[in-house]
Amino acid sequence: MAAFWNKPMLLCLTLFTAILSLCSVLSIAELQRFEHDPKPDGSLSFLVVGDWGRRGAYNQSEVADQMGIIGEKLDIDFVISTGDNFYEDGLKGVDDPEFDESFPEIYTAPSLQKQWYTVLGNHDYRGDVLVQLSPILRKLDSRWICLRSFIVNAEIVEFFFVDTTPFVNKYFTNPKDDVYDWRGVLPRKQYLSNLLKVGFGFGIKESTAKWKIVVGHHTIRSAGQHGNTAELVAHLLPILQENNVDLYINGHDHCLQHISSPDSGIQFLTSGGGSKAWRGEVNWWNPEEMKFYYDGQGFMTVQITQPRVDIAFYDVFGNVLHTWATSKQLYAPA
Repeated sequence: MAAFWNKPMLLCLTLFTAILSLCSVLSIAELQRFEHDPKPDGSLSFLVVGDWGRRGAYNQSEVADQMGIIGEKLDIDFVISTGDNFYEDGLKGVDDPEFDESFPEIYTAPSLQKQWYTVLGNHDYRGDVLVQLSPILRKLDSRWICLRSFIVNAEIVEFFFVDTTPFVNKYFTNPKDDVYDWRGVLPRKQYLSNLLKVGFGFGIKESTAKWKIVVGHHTIRSAGQHGNTAELVAHLLPILQENNVDLYINGHDHCLQHISSPDSGIQFLTSGGGSKAWRGEVNWWNPEEMKFYYDGQGFMTVQITQPRVDIAFYDVFGNVLHTWATSKQLYAPA
């Protein structure tokens, strides 16, 4: 009798596992998409800040103040966070006071009461990773949107937000004393394969936007403490190159940085100066590639129109440290 019942149970278990696997593939294949209307004139402007959540310490509050001032001047449409949103070990629960103490109580300026599109960093994976993804936080503060990977369509530009932490081998093979919450990621090989080939990979291939911007936490090219992320260079960078991505925006290195690609049009922009910085570790690149590096706190602005993109980096005092612009033809030549 036991053998008789074991076969149906085994069949049900196998079917259930298959359904879960299919759901996992479909959930990545259909990355959640948000529509964000540009201004009436078709333009878009936003701020980028990363590596910030320290309850206002290490100049987080001062950076936030300047973000508010510049945000008002530019009439920004939203804010992008490049991850490591809460130090040192993410959030412990939906009632963790650090959420309020590092986000709503810090970014109080009227101009910052816009949508925040947020990715996870490696420090966020050290807490209860599902908390930052929970809709409960959005109910606590309606600005908060955080998913693993997702798309924001703003007509003239499409943003592709990518969960980069699961790419990095050392978090799995040599985590030291850190404990990572890999729920939703394991089995890792399948998660990354689905993301690269089906989810993010398919979404960016199908994009017809004038401008394409990819946002992740980890660096691809960097002169800072962490340097290049080998796993992203191997697996993510080729997709960016094949699909004519314009900007790759990241945090992770606690600095402000601009590196141009020698073999494509991609600009690598680091905005990871939201709080603790001044690490003093810089590996200077060829100046033809390394356009700018600042080891301190600050943030970045981006302004986009149909034919042009302008970026600027600001320090904790609101001083402009670096600007760069590029343009595209409105229409292809006949």
